[in-house]
Amino acid sequence: MHPSARWTYQGSRPVRVGNDAAAQSQLDIYGDLLQTALVYAEAGGRLDRETGRRLAEIADLVCRIWREPDSGIWEVRSQPAHFTHSKMMCWVALDRALRLSDAGHLPSSHTPRWRRERLAIREFIERRCWSERLSSYTRQAGSEELDASLLLGILFGYDTPDPARLTATVDAIRRDLGRGPLLARYSGDDGLRGAEGAFLCCSFWLAQALAQIGRLDDATELMEQLLPLASDVGLYAEEIDPHTNELLGNTPQGLVHLALIHAAVSISKASGG
Repeated sequence: MHPSARWTYQGSRPVRVGNDAAAQSQLDIYGDLLQTALVYAEAGGRLDRETGRRLAEIADLVCRIWREPDSGIWEVRSQPAHFTHSKMMCWVALDRALRLSDAGHLPSSHTPRWRRERLAIREFIERRCWSERLSSYTRQAGSEELDASLLLGILFGYDTPDPARLTATVDAIRRDLGRGPLLARYSGDDGLRGAEGAFLCCSFWLAQALAQIGRLDDATELMEQLLPLASDVGLYAEEIDPHTNELLGNTPQGLVHLALIHAAVSISKASGG
């Protein structure tokens, strides 16, 4: 036993300095950034000329790099791959850049290229990231694995030419990654040893997705199962043991609480609240 383990919760080792993900490429972040800019602008915020120019440069960057493999939202330690969620978020980045440009917030000189690459991304996803056997989008191009982050395609409004594919993906994720009301993050190798608990943010993503595809009763039932899993002070950890409901990992975890709020808002809107 490590000498300091006597003084830590259940023998947890000391925090390690540094994070290997610092050297990784994660393409999904550009979609988050452009989405944030759009939300800000649509709420009445002003994007000055310099900010608009820089956001347009980011859209240009996405056009250049979306075809590259990356380490994905989960910062896997296996080799970089063409993760479907990353491609979807690159689509979101260009879609939001176009919407910002149409509203006069971004320069319009490169919008034809943004439209072409947005279409190319969608063609890549529909052709290489869909499994007929699973009836679902897959974790990465050419695989037969699933990933709960695919739910974010629904939450961010990825524009599939066949909306039934998104609904089928929700069903596949519930079927293959579900542990009662909980979800594993993904199936397949990630380059790390050992197992992990269920990631709570994924369950709240599922609740929100169910509300957005019109399955309000399922979304409400899932929320009713998830809410009692909070700690005695009403907070959630990053993970939870699906067998014992013991909270694991970073506590409290901001991402989980943000996902909870979004799910609650979506359920309220779907129910007319």
